[in-house]
Amino acid sequence: MPPHAGAHRRHAPLWALALVTFSGTLAMHIFVPALPLAAADLGSSPALMQMSISVYIFGLALGQLVYGPLADRYGRRPMLLVGLALYTVAGLASALAPSAHALIVARLLQALGGCAGLVLGRAIVRDTALPQEAARRLALMNLMVTVGPGVAPLIGGLLAPALGWRAILAALCVLGMVGFICTWRLIPETGTPGAQVNTRALARHYRQLLGSPVFLGYALGGGCATTAMYAFIAAAPFIFAGELHRPPHKVGLYLSILVSGVWLGSMLASRLVTRVRMGRMLVSANAVSVLAAFVLLGAVLAHHLSVPLVVVSMFFFTLGSGVAAPAALTQALSVNPHVTGSASGLYGFAQMSIGALCTVLAGIGPDPALAAALTLAGAGVVSQAAFWVAARAARSKP
Repeated sequence: MPPHAGAHRRHAPLWALALVTFSGTLAMHIFVPALPLAAADLGSSPALMQMSISVYIFGLALGQLVYGPLADRYGRRPMLLVGLALYTVAGLASALAPSAHALIVARLLQALGGCAGLVLGRAIVRDTALPQEAARRLALMNLMVTVGPGVAPLIGGLLAPALGWRAILAALCVLGMVGFICTWRLIPETGTPGAQVNTRALARHYRQLLGSPVFLGYALGGGCATTAMYAFIAAAPFIFAGELHRPPHKVGLYLSILVSGVWLGSMLASRLVTRVRMGRMLVSANAVSVLAAFVLLGAVLAHHLSVPLVVVSMFFFTLGSGVAAPAALTQALSVNPHVTGSASGLYGFAQMSIGALCTVLAGIGPDPALAAALTLAGAGVVSQAAFWVAARAARSKP
């Protein structure tokens, strides 16, 4: 902890840090219930509109690689202000977008700005709190990260029918403005700006990790086991509203039920981690997700799709993801304790990139339900194979 951290502890309020963290995760899926409305208004296809979700996820992936080193060089506060300014301006550009392509570009910039809160909010907590207090505060920050995707569809589902899809993006612009003002007035510099960014060392660490079958297995498998769910979330409005003829405001409710599976899975993981071997917990939890994905795929192929079947199968998919997520991350970060920071950034990049790719795949073809189910089932098979390769490589290490 920096020597001046204690002096700043009272001047970095947790609620302000939670606000900027929440902004990045909220924007990820708040727009999902409005996708059909935006597609109709802009004369776009469902697949192109789903790209606005994919590029946001990919923007979060890129940001995890760059914000940490830049904050070490230029300071936490300046980079956070830059990110929130970009998030705000891009939110306004999204709200005023005249075409689907302009919306996609604006959403990518919005993600690159919103990622600042995700990365630097945690760093500021570590800077300004003693170890025990930092653990408590980081737990609350992690809750904010998971709450965002949970409440986002509900908020979007309420705003879209009442005020239109542009109102959602305008609200994100206002949220970014509030976050910028709070950061400017309440959050001081907590790091030690001026550190040299050793790009050679970073590149060397990344090469070591990318050359490790164990790390690659857990990173690839972890991404397929967790963020593959984004494929269904992006396709959900077209499945529930288009194929199952449910009203738009119900879509947000259904998605919130699905995300609650992640919360429940996270709670189960915290209890199982001391009782079950990590590798076994990871593979078993992912097997539940794979089984749920194939149940959904079977229902689609048999033309027996229904709201209860979709919600229940996807709830178990996200339940398995919630249990697998911390186990996969722990296994990946344990590969080389000397490069934990680089491993964390690279794992996050891989996880979000896989989520973005799965979202794109879910937009291919005329049947959103079939595309999403095939993507989830394929990701499940890949994750199981990747975990097997990683475990075997770990056992063969000297």
